Amino acid sequence: MIGVGTTSVRAMESWSKTGNACGEATLFIYPGYEFGVIDGMITNFHLPRSTLLMMVSAFAGRDLIIAAYEEAVREGYRFFSYGDAMLLL
Repeated sequence: MIGVGTTSVRAMESWSKTGNACGEATLFIYPGYEFGVIDGMITNFHLPRSTLLMMVSAFAGRDLIIAAYEEAVREGYRFFSYGDAMLLL
């Protein structure tokens, strides 16, 4: 299962842990989290020190994410909400 955007990743992971398909999700994903249903995600390049950067680091590993960000800066990728995206598998 591929999540498109961090919000859908969080919603699907919340569902996998609670079985609740509606309502408020209180799941906070950070390094060390074990993903239950997500096999990949498409997401933007997020701001440094953000919780969204923590989530993608939890999925792909901090070292890989840092390397991807360094490459994105070198290549002039656009960051934030309307920037370039990445596929993490």
